[in-house]
Amino acid sequence: MNRLVVWLVAALVVMALVGPWLIGPEGLEINLKLDLKGLEAGRLGYGENGFDVLTWLIYGARVSLFIALTCTVISLVIGIAYGSISAYVGGIFDAFLMRCVDVLMAFPGILLALYIAAVLKPGVGNLIIALCSTGWVGYARVARSQVLAVKEQDFVMAAIALGASPFRVLFRHIVPNILGPLWVQASFGISALILAEASLSFLGLGVPIGTPSWGSLLEQGVNYLFVAPHLVILPGICIAVSVLLFNFLGDWLRDARDPQ
Repeated sequence: MNRLVVWLVAALVVMALVGPWLIGPEGLEINLKLDLKGLEAGRLGYGENGFDVLTWLIYGARVSLFIALTCTVISLVIGIAYGSISAYVGGIFDAFLMRCVDVLMAFPGILLALYIAAVLKPGVGNLIIALCSTGWVGYARVARSQVLAVKEQDFVMAAIALGASPFRVLFRHIVPNILGPLWVQASFGISALILAEASLSFLGLGVPIGTPSWGSLLEQGVNYLFVAPHLVILPGICIAVSVLLFNFLGDWLRDARDPQ
């Protein structure tokens, strides 16, 4: 089961990377003769103005995974640096930085992202900024707790005794030994970001109009729910399957780290 999940996640990523080149952009062009045609018309049906739903889903997978992975990497880097430095320095500095994190965590992440996305104009870059605005705080707390547990161990004390600089001790000796729990959290974070990107695009605050996205296809499908239900069902399945796969991946990583 675990190996199957890994292979399915790999297949999803490969499809997002290679699929658009294999299928080509022709299916995104307007073809009014196929407007809102269902599955009987071929492939997976057609949407408003006759675009091919299969092509839209494959291009949408690239957009969703690109945004989710980019936000995860940015949040991970910021969170590790912030939490690690806070825990290593300690004292009043640590207390102040953690109170700032507490303030950000007091706001529901999706609502703050919704506000920032509403202030900024729709765009992939602005959407990444909105999702990263609070996405890093969870990684910062995990990184801090791990650094507090590691920084008093013997190998760290030995590095300090040999004259290693604080920067080298932190990022050469401590950080590489705290990444395990962060990888687990990152896999869960990817699934949450896929859902958040789809939600914001559904509300018209995500990717620009006309950009293939699972959330924007859902938004379009709501207007034709009884005429072309495939416009809601198919992107909904894609979102649900992707979120479940990355959650299963996170469960597997967590179990692999701690068999007990």
